[in-house]
Amino acid sequence: MVGAVVLGALLLAAGCRGPDNGQNSLKPEGPAAKTIDNLFVPVFLISVFVGVFVLAGVVWVALRYRQRPGINENPKQTHGSTPLEIGWTIVPALILLVVAVFTIRTIFDLAREPKGDVLQVTSVGKQWWWQFNYPDEKVVTANELVIPTNTKVRVKLTACDDSLPGECNVIHSFWVPELAGKQDVIPGREQATTLEADEPGTYLGQCAEYCGLSHANMRFRVIAVTPDEFDQWIADQQEEAAVPLQSGPEDAPEPAGPAQELVLDKYQCTNCHSFDDPAVSSYGPNLAHLGSRTTFASGYFELTREKLIEWLLDAPSLVPMESGDCRKPGAPAVGKCVGMPSFTEDGPGPVMTREDAEQIADYLLDLK
Repeated sequence: MVGAVVLGALLLAAGCRGPDNGQNSLKPEGPAAKTIDNLFVPVFLISVFVGVFVLAGVVWVALRYRQRPGINENPKQTHGSTPLEIGWTIVPALILLVVAVFTIRTIFDLAREPKGDVLQVTSVGKQWWWQFNYPDEKVVTANELVIPTNTKVRVKLTACDDSLPGECNVIHSFWVPELAGKQDVIPGREQATTLEADEPGTYLGQCAEYCGLSHANMRFRVIAVTPDEFDQWIADQQEEAAVPLQSGPEDAPEPAGPAQELVLDKYQCTNCHSFDDPAVSSYGPNLAHLGSRTTFASGYFELTREKLIEWLLDAPSLVPMESGDCRKPGAPAVGKCVGMPSFTEDGPGPVMTREDAEQIADYLLDLK
């Protein structure tokens, strides 16, 4: 009785459905994802049938040949059955063969390079964010991959940045469940995947291969828009920064206002980021059009002024991102320190005041 109640409770819980997290591989929104789903559903049904058949056989044997009180009954001894042994060897082998044939065909179909009007994108996996290069359009952005609907997008996946010689990262894995399957991003190897969205919308992706402290936070978004909206987005991204930085004579105007000296000199943000040129790859995300994005920090936080100020002051307190004891000045670092530094009293550089953080945040939000 207790077992039946527990089983019923489990079945009820399994039927409950929470809010859609945007990463439902059973909700395909593009041709590649539908191809995977068309393979998954029949294989799943076959597995369920086999599982139920085996479980029913186990339960039947357990009940049929159980020991009964007062009855000393030995079951009939069977020393092998050639037909049965051949059957339960050949039937599973045939099932696996059929599954293998369709699986291999699907793998080759998904790996085939698309023809025709194809948008080319290069995705560089870093710790712990994604850089997206549009080579033909001369646009570089981060963490938000904007694509036109009903257009095949061939995404070249790499862990090495061609614009930063010798700069290779660890293994990552690129996964947008509603649009395509997982594809590993391996240093020294060229991998690729094809994305296509049927309808406008935002499709959530993430790294699916453990890559360090902030692996769970290494997210990104694929934003599908109409072709006309995509063309306009590209045109906007190709423009120079709305508020360019300027370095030159001391009497030269400062278009970025008070933030210019903070970004260029005091905190030296340009050592890792590009602020003026939207086509440049850099060690950190290209920020030439940060204000046009909806998220930051690898898509982990919504782009708001208050959260951006918190990030500027002490990013490692919001998202783990440093290996070794990199934050304490004078302490030896163990391993490679990656990610945004802390500008608090415990950080390795100058201490950032809230006023400075506010001025830099306002400047960044104006970069649209």
